[in-house]
Amino acid sequence: QVQLVESGGGLVRPGGSLRLSCVASGFRLAENVIGWFRQAPGKEREGVSVINASGGSRRYADSVRGRFTVSRDNAKNTIYLQMNSLAPEDTAVYYCATPIDTWHWPLRSSEFGTWGQGTQVTVSS
Repeated sequence: QVQLVESGGGLVRPGGSLRLSCVASGFRLAENVIGWFRQAPGKEREGVSVINASGGSRRYADSVRGRFTVSRDNAKNTIYLQMNSLAPEDTAVYYCATPIDTWHWPLRSSEFGTWGQGTQVTVSS
């Protein structure tokens, strides 16, 4: 069964950091592009970052560039999203996902087909 599972979310104060993990099972993560998305209450799902299969190419939304870093450990079948200098507007459920086929930047959730269940990130004082 193809599955992605996110973890690492939680409650953090403004300026704090979290590292999210996305673990794959049922397929080789090393062969896949992985996108990170987030969805805040009442808002559309937003593409945050993407990393290619080798890890050599990464892209970030303007809202997180310079604060978030995506990485991968293919040996552990895991993708990470290091989030620093967190702000209240980063509060959302964060998801990792793999594309169905062709994908574009900025990321479009409709082009991604395998999703994790999400992990809640809340930034509040």
